[in-house]
Amino acid sequence: MENSKTLADFHKEQAIACFNKTWDLIDLNERTEQDTLNMIHCAHASRYHWGEVGTPLHWERGEWQISKVYSLTGNGESALYHAKACLSICETENITDFDITFAYEAMAKAYKLLGITEQFEYYKSLAYKSLDNIVEQNNKDYALAELNKL
Repeated sequence: MENSKTLADFHKEQAIACFNKTWDLIDLNERTEQDTLNMIHCAHASRYHWGEVGTPLHWERGEWQISKVYSLTGNGESALYHAKACLSICETENITDFDITFAYEAMAKAYKLLGITEQFEYYKSLAYKSLDNIVEQNNKDYALAELNKL
């Protein structure tokens, strides 16, 4: 039997699998050094594969996830680099709703890690203001809960 899977199918499957594996690693209560490395690699792999077959929405969510991973590992410069990429995609592609809220949240987290209080407060404020534009209440509630952790 001939395999009819295309390269695009492969990229999509890998993007989803790596994204989900990253979340599994994010959700661990305790992470080993190897878990942390795998979390970083999986987040980047997911974003790479989405870059091959995804849409701007996939790209910005991938950049957000990478920023989150770097925030969790205490790497503020890398967190900020990917938060800026996430926000840029949102702005360029007019992506709103909870995605823009989380782009602002990623920026705030990165600036907090870097100890840049003025920028932290600025993006935190933008994130809270953007809550009004989230359509679904459950998404709004989740975003608010995440922002309250800042």
